[in-house]
Amino acid sequence: MSAVVRPSPFSLHRWLSPTLFDFWAGQLNPLWTLREPLARLVRREPAGEGAATLVLRCNRHWAGMRAGQHVTLGVELEGRVWQRSYSPTRLSGRELAITVKAVEGGRVSQHLVNQARPGDLFRIDAAFGDFHMPAAAPVLLLAAGSGITPMRSLLREACQRPLGAPVDLFYWERTAAAIQFRDELHTLATATPGLRVHLLTTREGEVPAARIDTHALQIPGDDTPLAQRHVLACGPDGFVAAARRRLAHQVAGFQAEAFTPPAPLLDADGEGEVSLTLARSGRQLRVPRGRSLLESLEAQGIKPRHGCRMGICNSCSCERVSGATRHLRTGDTHSEAAQPVRICVSAPTTDLTLDL
Repeated sequence: MSAVVRPSPFSLHRWLSPTLFDFWAGQLNPLWTLREPLARLVRREPAGEGAATLVLRCNRHWAGMRAGQHVTLGVELEGRVWQRSYSPTRLSGRELAITVKAVEGGRVSQHLVNQARPGDLFRIDAAFGDFHMPAAAPVLLLAAGSGITPMRSLLREACQRPLGAPVDLFYWERTAAAIQFRDELHTLATATPGLRVHLLTTREGEVPAARIDTHALQIPGDDTPLAQRHVLACGPDGFVAAARRRLAHQVAGFQAEAFTPPAPLLDADGEGEVSLTLARSGRQLRVPRGRSLLESLEAQGIKPRHGCRMGICNSCSCERVSGATRHLRTGDTHSEAAQPVRICVSAPTTDLTLDL
């Protein structure tokens, strides 16, 4: 039998509720809380056209991160907390930087880029994600748009020591004005033997850059075969899907993360509807086969727990009781019972029962 652990008589946890402590401690320092991780905006800097970098200082309850991971920020607007996931760069101590691109109609992104002020507080959850760069293998980094943010974090960490093998970054933006971290990336490449940075624009210049599905991805004077490269790709869903189709079976390793929700299936496997049973309530629904389970549930007024909506944080995972699902990014199908399903990136392929 395990022993019961009680708080010390001198512990604040024994005598004060978190709400009461946070209120009074916050009068002295807004980052002082009993348990809740918080981040305070230190400064906001421009970061390419339509984007801004927010430098945040976290309190002692935030557990830190590894390069390439994501965090979820809770942003309070007009009394409601909105959650959004970002890939930060660790600066020093408890300071980190997140870069946000303003999305047309995006309430949170527009606020962070244009209106957030030093001193603003955000909730910050534990870091998540497994994006990582191999230490001693040739690496190909592919980024589009905001997909450059985890690459920046990975490169800053990798360049603190000599590279064990060549690393090439290909970074696509529509215009030169939209390119983020231009000077920093060039500085890293100049100071780090083995690192090469290729900045590509697709909508300007006499000859716009080829996109990921047609770009040669070859470097003059480099004879490293593509089959020896480990590839990391990050960007919008369409960019990641194109990179996966082209490279996943031709390289030594392939990791990918998309920062937009997966597109619905448009092939024959995405046609028609199936029956979805929610085991805990016994409720039965008709849902489309080609659409993510999360979107289908939300369309019917059901709000399951979720986080990043990108298939990374696992917040939306629930157990499959019976039936089969298809991963919307990789196309893999799974039918094992009692296995977790990430409903934000999974679509049903048969009648399905979930432990929801």
